[in-house]
Formats: sequence, structure tokens, C-alpha cells
Amino acid sequence: MPAITCFIRYEIDPARRDAFRRYAENWATIIPRAGGKLIGYFLPHEGTNDIGWGLIAFDSLAAYEAYRARLRDDPEARANFAFAQSEKIIRREERTFVENVQATMLHGG
Repeated sequence: MPAITCFIRYEIDPARRDAFRRYAENWATIIPRAGGKLIGYFLPHEGTNDIGWGLIAFDSLAAYEAYRARLRDDPEARANFAFAQSEKIIRREERTFVENVQATMLHGG
């Protein structure tokens, strides 16, 4: 099982929620191809309307660094980053790496 998860917190433009959904959906094929284990992207639903999240698991920080290098070389990844910039979807992005507590990880249930 993966040892760490990259927890990405996005401050998004609430008027661009549908564009953020598209941005997130685009990662569904790109992230696994680049070596990440996509846990999911999450849109605000109730309450705060300008925060979204993405969670991607990795076996190690070294695996994350290799993943980032592959993203830089991936045409679809570059296009998705450009889409987010051109559409002004994301106002701010924060990355936090958390250690997985293995006994609490979902096992397909």
C-alpha cells in the first residue's frame, strides 16, 4: 500500500466550479499514467464554496518526485495545467504530504 498521500488544497473561483470539475476529471487518466495513485478530487458541496481538494498517493517522496518529472513531459498534463491557467480556475494551491495510517486505509469497501 502507498506510504504517503499528497493532499492538495485548492482555492477556486466559485463561478468556475464546472471548469474545476473538468480540470479534475482530466487528471483521472493522467495521474495513474504518470505513476500516482489517484484517490480522488473533491468539489465543495455544502458550506465553503471556494475550496476543492485532490488526493494522490505514492510509495515514497522519491516516487512523487519521479511522478512530477513525468508530468512535466506529458502533453496532456501540460495541456491541463494550461487550461487551469487560461480559465483562471485556481486562485491558490497548497500541497501537504501526510503519512498514511495503514490500518485505516480503505480496502475497497
